Amino acid sequence: MQGAYQRKRRRPVAEINVVPYIDVMLVLLIIFMVTAPIVTQGVKVELPQGAAEVLPADSKPPVVASIDADGAYFLNQGGSNNEEMELEELATAVAAIMVTEPERPVVVKADRSIPYDNVIQLMVTLQQAGVPSVGLMTDSPKEK
Repeated sequence: MQGAYQRKRRRPVAEINVVPYIDVMLVLLIIFMVTAPIVTQGVKVELPQGAAEVLPADSKPPVVASIDADGAYFLNQGGSNNEEMELEELATAVAAIMVTEPERPVVVKADRSIPYDNVIQLMVTLQQAGVPSVGLMTDSPKEK
């Protein structure tokens, strides 16, 4: 009689239900697709015009140190949003990048109305932060 009341033991199932994880990944994908264009917007700067060489396509995305028309400093590391920072903070952030990625190009993007002294001060600060060479960003000249 004992055998009639005895239940069969079920083995635990060692499978993970991945459907909720797929749903979460799709939602995250949509969020990142919507926010990516917003994040890549930069600081509004009127660049001086001049013919210059374009960075090679196979190079890493440059670190862009910007000065806007008000003289505020910004740092764009490729995907991060631009936040106003002091010159010392900018130097610290660039020094940290140069330690991990010494071959990454660094470019200065300055508004055309900024005094030359401010641009030189930024370039000297970048050099002291360990940047071997600094590029200057320009707009291509307009056709007449």
